[in-house]
Amino acid sequence: MTVIVLTNCPVGLRGFLTRWLLEISPGVFLGAPSARIREVLWNEVRQYAGQGRALLAYQTNNEQGYTFETHDHAWHPTDHEGLTLICRPNPAAPRAAQKPPDVPRQGWSKAAKRRKYGGR
Repeated sequence: MTVIVLTNCPVGLRGFLTRWLLEISPGVFLGAPSARIREVLWNEVRQYAGQGRALLAYQTNNEQGYTFETHDHAWHPTDHEGLTLICRPNPAAPRAAQKPPDVPRQGWSKAAKRRKYGGR
């Protein structure tokens, strides 16, 4: 099984993919082409995606039973001890580094309520 997801890609690319795959939702293509055809399709997607993004997921013989590839995504696959995981950027990391570590977080826990209302 092969899944290709397109975001903000040219309409012509979507038309090209419908020759081999079924478009089950706008930009989501599903099918079972051979490995050779899948590679040809993915090369065409990467070449003609333009400013768009693309994701390819397919079955394979590994621990997870599938693998995936991305094109122009901020999130990218990373190998972690034999498993392919998605690595996404953390835009909050610089702000978290500026916060002093000794200030307790304010929240709705019982401890936070006790600190706020003084006791019990």
